[in-house]
Amino acid sequence: MDPLAIIENFYTPGTKLYQVLIEHSLIVTEKSLEIAESLIHLEPDLEFIEEAAMLHDIGIFLTRAQSIGCTGKNPYICHGYLGKKLLDEQKLPVKYGLVCERHTGAGITKENIFSNNLPLPKRDMVPKSLEEKIICAADKYHSKNPKHAGKKITTTQIIDELGKINKDHARRFSVWIEEFNL
Repeated sequence: MDPLAIIENFYTPGTKLYQVLIEHSLIVTEKSLEIAESLIHLEPDLEFIEEAAMLHDIGIFLTRAQSIGCTGKNPYICHGYLGKKLLDEQKLPVKYGLVCERHTGAGITKENIFSNNLPLPKRDMVPKSLEEKIICAADKYHSKNPKHAGKKITTTQIIDELGKINKDHARRFSVWIEEFNL
């Protein structure tokens, strides 16, 4: 499977959004593989991690996020489940779409969706597999926002930011940090 070929079904090479997506995806892929290689005793699927990390944000073009060039009609929080729909339509195995759907925040629970009236399907979207958790954690260490370009994001900053969204997100991420020795 060639993640770049799949991405290029939806993004035009050379555009700002393509560059933002590819740069971010490569950084997340590298960080995901770094985490996975330190957990080799748990037998993570490295090939799947490499492919899924490249595809985890494929749905961003369907959302509104002017700072990174997204001009879609949906709120940015929808990019995960919309990415899952895209990959399902491409007939990829379901596990690829689940990475898209479950990587936002530190996962979003059905309770979060209802209590915050989020414009998402009413279901749990929390990473379950080791590979999903690794990619979700790695994603938090890099922002696509140009105002954060080149800035290193620390584990403490991630936990603080997730805590502002929801204490359960911060708690879940903190558990992964311990599990992954980050």
